[in-house]
Amino acid sequence: MTRPRRSLLFMPGSNARALEKARNLPADVLILDLEDSVAPDAKGLARDQIAQAIAARGYGRREIWIRTNSLDTAWFADDTAMAGNARPDGILVPKVSTIEDLKAIGDRLAAIGADASIKVWTLIETARAVLDAGKLAAASCDSGTRLAGFVFGPHDISRETRIRLQPGRAAMIPMITHCILAARAHGLEIFDGPYSDFSNVDGFGQECTQARDLGFDGKTLIHPGQIEACNAIFTPPAADVAEARRIIAAFEHPENASRGAIQIDGRMVERLHVEMARRTMAISDAIAAMGK
Repeated sequence: MTRPRRSLLFMPGSNARALEKARNLPADVLILDLEDSVAPDAKGLARDQIAQAIAARGYGRREIWIRTNSLDTAWFADDTAMAGNARPDGILVPKVSTIEDLKAIGDRLAAIGADASIKVWTLIETARAVLDAGKLAAASCDSGTRLAGFVFGPHDISRETRIRLQPGRAAMIPMITHCILAARAHGLEIFDGPYSDFSNVDGFGQECTQARDLGFDGKTLIHPGQIEACNAIFTPPAADVAEARRIIAAFEHPENASRGAIQIDGRMVERLHVEMARRTMAISDAIAAMGK
C-alpha cells in the first residue's frame, strides 16, 4: 500500500503541550523528538512524555516516528528501550554514517525485542554518509537493519563540509541527487531536511517545490505553519491525476494490450508512463482516503 509522507513535522518530546497539539495537526508524519530540540537535562522527561503520548493514542492516521539521539551518545540505549516499548511506526536515528552503525541499530532493536513493525530511518548528515549513501542503501537488503529510508540533513552537512546553504542550494544539489539516486536504486524513500526560516513563506514554498522536483518523497518541517503548504506542494495536482487516469485507461483498451507505446493527443506515451501514472493515482487515492 502506498502511504503518503508529504509532511514530516518535528515535535519536541519535552513539550507536553506540543505533543497534545500534534493530535490535531494535518501532518502525514509526526516525529517526536529526543535529540536537537531537547536539552540534555530534559531527555528523561521527553522520553516519559513521548511514551505516555503514544500510549494515549489519538493521533489518528498520522504516522508516528521517534527521533532518538545518535548511537555515540549516552542516551541512545534508553531512547531505543522506550521506543521498543512504545511501538511507534518508526525510529529516526541521526548521524548514521556506516554499515556498522546500521547493524548496531538493528542489533539493539533485536536485543530489546522491539516489534518487527518498527522501521528504521536514518539522517544523512555527515560527509561520510553522503559519500557512502549507496552502501548504506544497499544494507537495506539485510532485514535485520530494518532500513526503510533516509532523511537528508542539509544543516549538519553544511556545518561539517563548510558548504554554505544559500537560497536554491546550488552547491548542495550534487549531494542531494547522489543520495536520491542511492535511495531509489534500492527501493527506499528519502525526505528533504527542514527549512529553518519558518517566517519566510515564499522561501519555504520555493525550497519545498524544489524538493518535490528533485524527487524527494516529502519534507521534514519544524513549524506547524509549514504543513499546509508542504502538503499542497507534494499532493499530485488535479490535472496530473486526470492525465494519469487517461494514460491508464488508454493502455487498458483491448487494441493496446500488446503495444509498448501509443499516441495520446499527438504525443507518444510508453508503458513506463503507465507505471508513473499508477503511482500518481495511488498517492492521490491514499491522500483522499486520509481525508486531507
